[in-house]
Amino acid sequence: MSSGVIRRFKHYLARHLDGALLGPVLALMALGLLVLFSASNASAARVTAQFANMLIALGVLWAFANIPPHFLLRLALPLYALGVLLLVAVGLFGDVVNGARRWLDLGVTRIQPSELMKIAVPLALAWYFDRHEAALRLSNYVVGALMLVVPVALIARQPDLGTALLITASGFFVLFLAGLPWRIIAGLAVAAAAAAPLAWSALHDYQRQRILMLLDPAQDPLGSGYHTIQSTIAVGSGGWFGKGWMNGSQTHLDFIPERTTDFIFAVFAEEFGLFGGLALLALFVLVIVRGFLITANAPTLFTRLLAGAITLTFFTYAFVNMGMVSGVLPVVGVPLPLVSYGGTALVSICLGFGILMSIQSHKKLVQT
Repeated sequence: MSSGVIRRFKHYLARHLDGALLGPVLALMALGLLVLFSASNASAARVTAQFANMLIALGVLWAFANIPPHFLLRLALPLYALGVLLLVAVGLFGDVVNGARRWLDLGVTRIQPSELMKIAVPLALAWYFDRHEAALRLSNYVVGALMLVVPVALIARQPDLGTALLITASGFFVLFLAGLPWRIIAGLAVAAAAAAPLAWSALHDYQRQRILMLLDPAQDPLGSGYHTIQSTIAVGSGGWFGKGWMNGSQTHLDFIPERTTDFIFAVFAEEFGLFGGLALLALFVLVIVRGFLITANAPTLFTRLLAGAITLTFFTYAFVNMGMVSGVLPVVGVPLPLVSYGGTALVSICLGFGILMSIQSHKKLVQT
């Protein structure tokens, strides 16, 4: 095989990939494998499984980076409709696991349709506002809000409050970027505050307990407050430079719960300290800044809304996870993006990054 053929093949593989975005994404994945090895007590099987998840996620990223945005525009409504139908099917026929009905058994595999909606909702909303770009009215924002409320309500009934809140955020970001007036945002905030007592009564007992434990986790140190107490101890005990990789006492004495998934940041903070945490934050900032640059340079309203929503949703993932691990937000079961163990969330995040890269690499074709 000649060197020219190899060069052309490499160019073909990488032509729609964005190095400025892919670099910090890969760095975060590598750090994820490093801390997972420690968090899983040196489980080679767990690390190998996550590496396989990463390869699948990167394959999805590459595939969507090569799909032109105008093709995504045509897929938006069918994907949204499919997602809503799957959510209805989950409510009717889904498997119940740990008291929640979130999974749909297709025979050959089980799927969690709520993960699909993390992309389908902003995609459909961006499609809708792009269609009405010439004359946006208040009625358009009402329709957009209804398109958001339907899947969120179906997911909240499962119950899956964490995913419902994340999808609410991603949909709101599209509405905001589409020009939702500030007076309406202020009115919604006031209405939400007024409806707080009703929302409180609608929460499940364990959800109320999580919020109460945020205010005073010492009320139930061995029960509902255990996660928050142990994670904040781990974060604080890391000090400036950490205890060293594989040397975290809270981690290896099994004090940190869910340490390979939702609370993996506590493991990282204990072993690498404040400076390690700042380095991790810097990588997240690089991803977010690159996402905003792609958003600012996107050539159409559809691509701007979609890119902005994907970037802000990624920020929300990271902010909520670090906030709950640090004890400043309730525990809602949100993984640390690109770092926590798990395949479904990783694939959905990388799918979003693939769309960002597609928007960036195809913008010249759109403009000309």
